Amino acid sequence: MPSTILVPDRDKALHINAQSLFSIFRNSIMSRHDTHAPETPATRFLRQHGMAYSSHLYDYEDHGGTAVSARELNVNEHAVIKTLIMEDENAQPLIVLMHGDRKVSTKELARQIGCKRIETCKPETANRHTGYLVGGTSPFGTRKPMPVYIERTVLDLALVYINGGRRGYLVGIHPHDLLRVLQAKLVDVAN
Repeated sequence: MPSTILVPDRDKALHINAQSLFSIFRNSIMSRHDTHAPETPATRFLRQHGMAYSSHLYDYEDHGGTAVSARELNVNEHAVIKTLIMEDENAQPLIVLMHGDRKVSTKELARQIGCKRIETCKPETANRHTGYLVGGTSPFGTRKPMPVYIERTVLDLALVYINGGRRGYLVGIHPHDLLRVLQAKLVDVAN
């Protein structure tokens, strides 16, 4: 006979089959995503570099951006960091890490890093440079090494959430660790 749990319901007691209760609980969690963090080139990179991080799965929505991930994780969108793949006038790729609720001034970025022009890559070009699908782009474990630029104000946060190499998967990390492990340069380019 299955065990039961006694759950008080105002004046009367209600017996619930413990196995059914666990099944309901498990299914509600599993319906969001597999509860195990995925293995990606980004997570391998983080482990290889001895980086402490937390895993956060959420229901990915096409074109939802950082607003959706912030809402799903119940965090401020300012702490969700976008990984943007851009190119200079010579089609050389670079990565910009920016607050989810801000945009990059490409004109100011070009001026600060000594380029004539900076443009956001087309999705297929970004995929080719990084090895990640757009919406799942991480600055960690990219296909080819690229210079990384971080918006200076990202370092003011205690914890940031950044893509872990798959759509619907962010990792929580200390922003100073981003700077160190990615050998990134600081810029002031937020709009």
